[in-house]
Amino acid sequence: MSASRIGTIVRLELTQRTRSLAWFVLLGVFAVLLIIVTVLSFAAWGFAEEPGSAIFSTIVYITLLLVVLVSPTLSGNAVNGDRDAATLAPVQVTLATTGEIIAGKFLAAWITGLAFVAVSVPFLLIATIGGGADPLTVLVSLVILVIEIGVISAVGVALSGILARPLFSVASTYLVVAALVIGTLIAFALSGYTVRSEATNSYRSYDVGTGASGSFPCFPGEEPSADYPCDPELEIECGDWQTDTYEVPRFDRVWWMLAPNPFVILADATPSRFDESGYPVDLFGQIKTGVRQAQQPPDLETRWDDCAPLVMEDYPTPEEMIDGSTPSWFVGLALQVVLAAGLLWWAWARTRTPARQLPPGTRIA
Repeated sequence: MSASRIGTIVRLELTQRTRSLAWFVLLGVFAVLLIIVTVLSFAAWGFAEEPGSAIFSTIVYITLLLVVLVSPTLSGNAVNGDRDAATLAPVQVTLATTGEIIAGKFLAAWITGLAFVAVSVPFLLIATIGGGADPLTVLVSLVILVIEIGVISAVGVALSGILARPLFSVASTYLVVAALVIGTLIAFALSGYTVRSEATNSYRSYDVGTGASGSFPCFPGEEPSADYPCDPELEIECGDWQTDTYEVPRFDRVWWMLAPNPFVILADATPSRFDESGYPVDLFGQIKTGVRQAQQPPDLETRWDDCAPLVMEDYPTPEEMIDGSTPSWFVGLALQVVLAAGLLWWAWARTRTPARQLPPGTRIA
């Protein structure tokens, strides 16, 4: 491939986009939405000890959400739109190869998506400076954000080369993106409730009476204290053990379905920050906690004894649970890259000339 020819195609694509007034209106609307989100984030997270981390993560997620909503429209007709306008064939008869054309349109779509990130940079700086966001968190989250925009752009450009009609390719791009963003959540929830295991709960209660002074009996191994002045001479009448069986969903067996989700990848790959109690201080850590918690198997045998002294169980904090669980962002990102690369190869095969097989009704020149 020739870098100069790819650069020429990128410049042509970007020039066509920047000539449109609608492009600048879209960026302006995006900036207004970010202003609203930033103001609301400062109002919502102002009570936190480290508001900058929470505000920064909120702006990053809103940026990714808006790019997910807009990018398919910008990249979903990159190839077949030129074919319908009879501008693709003149490019194909030049020295530019099919691979260079596809690569140039992909890079142009990626740069177009990065324009939204550029608009969000001032707001991210405000969140970073105003609240003290961690530099490593800022760096990693922005890198993942840029990569996710590239994946979505690649899918849109590829489908525009595979499908003949721009409307269908844009709609198909939205469907693929929706499958990654929403479909993974639906598949995870439905599969988790479908794959169930039987759990048992054993328990027994007690019957107590009161002494002449109105005191209650002591539990086995319990001594009277100022907080609980029990009477050791009174006896507890323990009931019989009872066992209930029920079914519990096994999300720990299907948690991997969330791995290709762009929002999960962003949260799972970004280093988490926690407060003194071990709880996350931003949206990255909160979403990561939910995903890592889904990896934990449920307790299939529980026991509750009212006749025994109450023992306070020590549950792991989100920080401890994350440290003891398995990250999945690199697997999900690899799946996305394989999907995008496979679609781009298919688009190259459908666009190259002379073409062995074209979609029905495809315009040649």
